[in-house]
Order: sequence, then C-alpha cells, then structure tokens
Amino acid sequence: MPTDALPSLTMFFPCFNDAATIGSLVAAANLVGAESGRAFEILVIDDGSKDNSAAILEELRKSYPALRVVYHGTNRGYGAALRSGFSEAAMDLVFYTDGDGQYDVLELRKFLPVLQEGVDVVNGYKISRSDPLHRVVIGKVYVVLMRILFQFHVRDVDCDFRLVRRSALGVIELRHSSGVICLELVKKLELAGFRFVDFPVHHYHRVAGKSQFFNFRRLFVTGMNIFRLWWEIHVTRDTPRDVAHLSSKVRVKDHWGTPAP
Repeated sequence: MPTDALPSLTMFFPCFNDAATIGSLVAAANLVGAESGRAFEILVIDDGSKDNSAAILEELRKSYPALRVVYHGTNRGYGAALRSGFSEAAMDLVFYTDGDGQYDVLELRKFLPVLQEGVDVVNGYKISRSDPLHRVVIGKVYVVLMRILFQFHVRDVDCDFRLVRRSALGVIELRHSSGVICLELVKKLELAGFRFVDFPVHHYHRVAGKSQFFNFRRLFVTGMNIFRLWWEIHVTRDTPRDVAHLSSKVRVKDHWGTPAP
C-alpha cells in the first residue's frame, strides 16, 4: 500500500514507433512502482507513432490501471514529447527514459534511494555504450563539445535516464522541441542551483527500429538548435540562476559521494 511518507512517482516514456518495446517498459515500470510502496503513475507520450504503438498502448491500459497515454496527433519531436511528459506528470518525483528499451527501467530501483533530502536530480551515466562504433565515437565527441560549450558539471548529459523532483521542473521553462532539450533541461537545472548526483546505468543494444538522429539533415538542424540554446543561455541569459540557493557553483557528486569529473 502507498505510504504518505514516501514521495509519489511519475514514470514516463516518450514513444515514437516503439511498438516492439513499449509494453515491456510499462510492465517494468508497474513492477517498480508497486514494489516501491508509494503512489505512482505511468505515462506514455505517443509522439505520432505510425506503427501499432497506439493499439498496444490501448491494450496495456486494460491491464495497467496506473497507465495514462497522451497522444500527439502528429510527430512533434523528442523535445516536445518530453515537455508533454513533464507538464502531464502529476506526482512528486518524475522519472523518464526513452521508449526504445535501451535502458532497463528496473534500474530505477537503485535511483530512488539516492534522491534523498538535499538531492534534486539523479542523473544517469552510461557504464558502457552499446551502440555501433560510429555512434560511440560521435557520442563521445558530442559530449566533449557540449561540455566545452555549456560547461556542464554532470558526467553524462547524453544519458536519458533521469529522476527529478517535479518542484525543480516547475522552476525552469523548457522551449526546445528537438533532442537539444536534454542539454536545455540539464543546463537550466544546473543554472537554477539544483543539486545533482551522478549514478551509473547500463545501456543495451537497440532491439528494434533505428535511431532518428544520425543523418545529415538532422545533424544540421541539431547544430542550429544547439547554437540557439547556447545563445539563450550565454547571451540573452533569460533563464533563472541559482534560485535553489544552494551555491553559486552547481554541486554534482557521483554515487560514491565524491565530486564528479
């Protein structure tokens, strides 16, 4: 039975043509929520899927009362799906990961105890990236460049396995509709002064479908969006800074309690 002393939990997944994996993610989320002894909900944002994701989600709703589904009539982009998830989340804590199954939702069990008093975000970092070599190389270069451009303190800004206090999300405004939203989310939370803890998580091979990111058109558009975000952060400076009153420097620790690199 849910205990009032435990903060409630939203677990949500952006879904775009993830019919092969979304069912297992919902089942895993339901198991984690039930085991945790807290009130919980499961939320799926279907971002205009063209496969049979919608039909599967409707069947899942019959078996999982905690499941809610939000449908985007057309594909709006990964950032728009995340923004919908954050705005629809009704519980105290908000967890999200991608609907393609490259992360194991059951590892959320390890994240929940880390989000203690004084911690606002548990930010996953990949123990080892299970992708083709070219994606691993591009991913490493991307993380290094983004650290230079945005001066991130977190260990892995590119890991979409995060647990965040909803109260922290309410302080910042997310605007981007592309994958750049991950940079925007982390940097705005850092600037606002919220406290992060880095925690390791496994990353698995994609079991179905393919990445929507790695083609030249998307890379060009992403580059333009990164520049826009950099301009917003460093030039117009129109995002809250240090509103959490934690310190003038963002404090990030790894799961052993030592400063993250």
